[in-house]
This record gives sequence, structure tokens and C-alpha cells, in this order.
Amino acid sequence: MIFRILEDQFAQKSRDAKAADLRFMQLALALGQRGQGRTWPNPAVGAVIVKDGVVIVGRGWTQPGGRPHAEVEALRRAGDAARGATLYVTLEPCSHFGRSPPCADAVIAAGLARVVSAIEDPNPEVGGRGHAKLRAAGIAVDVGQCAAEAARDHAGHFRRIRDKRPHVILKLAVSADERIAAAGYRPVAITGEAARTRVHLLRAQCDAILVGIGTVKSDDPLLTCRLPGMADRSPVRVVLDRVLRISGDSRLVHSARETPLWVMTSDFAEAPAAMKLGAAGAQVIRIASTTTPPGLDLPDVLHALAEKNITRLLVEGGARVASSFLTAGLVDEIWLLRGPDTIGTDGVPALHALPLAAITQSPAFRLRASEALGNDSLNIYERA
Repeated sequence: MIFRILEDQFAQKSRDAKAADLRFMQLALALGQRGQGRTWPNPAVGAVIVKDGVVIVGRGWTQPGGRPHAEVEALRRAGDAARGATLYVTLEPCSHFGRSPPCADAVIAAGLARVVSAIEDPNPEVGGRGHAKLRAAGIAVDVGQCAAEAARDHAGHFRRIRDKRPHVILKLAVSADERIAAAGYRPVAITGEAARTRVHLLRAQCDAILVGIGTVKSDDPLLTCRLPGMADRSPVRVVLDRVLRISGDSRLVHSARETPLWVMTSDFAEAPAAMKLGAAGAQVIRIASTTTPPGLDLPDVLHALAEKNITRLLVEGGARVASSFLTAGLVDEIWLLRGPDTIGTDGVPALHALPLAAITQSPAFRLRASEALGNDSLNIYERA
């Protein structure tokens, strides 16, 4: 009987410990998400330091520009209370010297007793070495808590390391009859305020936002984050413009000195047009073209963006650009917003020549989440 009581008590303690690990790692994930869109090329990591299994003594997330790292920030806040505590971190602590010393060394020096790490870093400069260094120093290391969630949050970092391209998020706002604009690409309001707010928050969580020159010509967009107090969270604006048709009078060019504008063009584009854009503050990036007439190869575009340290790319338009990314198999995540009103059969189809079923009924994607945003709906799909 005594042994049964002891077994029950041990089992309860084990369940309590597992629940605590889950709770604190979820907090670390939430903290890490605060940095999304601001830390590239570094991943947006979150960290929590817990004393005696219950008391949070330090919190941190990767700071703008990628430094300080989350672990260092949490250790700074914890001070001496970190000794003997547990660190919850959403990605393996780095073990190499980059722009800052290894986080693994800082963890060891702080005297932490245990590290709970969500997932191993695929960066070949880390790749398990951080965990190994901690274990060699006598620190208990547990890996895998909330690994799937961490992999999703760090998808941009993983994709850039493994595939030499950013994680691509396609955003579509469609009417009830699956149109994205009125006849002649005339802009029309499709979703309400709640949905637009959500999209601006998504923009703030991405490193860059991409549209085609057709969208620039028809909509003259600004492509910034217009949430109150978050203007500085606007992503880099990227335009696909193979022969540099973008006007110097566009809002994108006029704001190029305030918010970065990168124009991706072919090597056939004329030099004077590129010089004018450069003088206005835009950056012209030439992609080698082997086709006539000159075209832009999307894998090459994404590789060029990864070379410039972009990890999370939001593709916002238009129909041809969206269908091109889908056809090329370069979309990792889709945010599909639906408004309640119809536009009519003369409106612009959401995916140009492709049916919307290429997303909603495709075995390549699975529905991850759904929610209502006022009178609109949001479905989030991810690569299956």
C-alpha cells in the first residue's frame, strides 16, 4: 500500500513537471513571436528562466536586428537568480562565435541547472553542438517540447538554411464568388476592418512583402504596416518588375527612403530606369534571365532574397503572381480571407487561370486553422 501511494505521488509529480514544461515553453514561444519580422537574418527566439519550477525570474526574446539573442536577454533580466534555474528556449542555443559570443557559453557561465529546448538548430554551425556543449558542462538538456510549434515559428530560418530561400506565405483576399478585383483589375473593398487589421499584423511579422508590377500599376499600394504605433514594423517592399515599368510617381518609390523598396528586375532592364530608381532610394536587384522576352525565374528571385537575409516573405499579389508561386511549388503557407459580398463574373479570378480549389482541395496543403473576423473568414493552410 505504501509503495502504491509513493508510485501515485511520483506519477503526479511527473505529470505536474510535464505540465510546467509545456506551460513555460508556450510562454517562450509567445515571447519569440514578438520579434518576428524584426530579427532577420537571425531567428526570432523566445526564452524563459524559471526558478524552483514555479517562479519566472527572466524573460527574453531576440531583439531587433538579431541581437541580443533571447537567452542573453533573459539571463540579463534574471541576474544571479539564474543560478540553479531552468531555461526554456524555443531553439537550440548557439555554440559558435558570430556577431556575438555563443549563447551556450553564457548559459554555462550563469550556472543554469537545466535547459529545455524546443528543437535543434539546422544551422551547420550549430546543429546539435549547442546541446552537446551544455551537456558536457553538466547541464541537463531536454529537447523536443513543443517542437512542431517551434518548427512553425522558425520556418523562415529553417527554410533559408536548408533550401536557400525564404518561407513563403501567400495572402489572398477573395469575395464570396472567389474574385480579387472588379473588371479591369479595378480595386474593390473585399474584407472589413478586422481582417485588414489582421493582415497588417501579418505584415509586421514578415521580413518582406512581395507584389508584381501589375498590382503596383493598378492599386498604387504602400505595402506598409499601418497599425497604430507600428510604422517601424513595416517589411521590406519587393516588386517583381522585369523591365522596370514602375513609375517614379508611385507611392512605393516616393516612400523608398522611409521604408526599403527592392525592385527585382531582369538583366535586360535599361540602365537609366535603374539609375532613377536608385536616386529615389530604391534598390534595384537584377536577376539573370535566359528567356526572351526577359522573365524572372521565381526560384532565382527567392534565392536572391535569401542571400539578402530575408527569411519570411509575404506574397500579396496579384492573381498572376499568386498562381505562379503556386504552380512552381514555392508556397509554404496560405492565408485565405473571404468576404461576404460578390463581385460578379466579370471580376478578376483569385488565381488567374487556376481555380481556388488548387488551394482548398489540393493534397499539397492542409487546413491548419480557421477563424471569423467580423463578417469575414480566415482559413490558414500549410504545406502538407
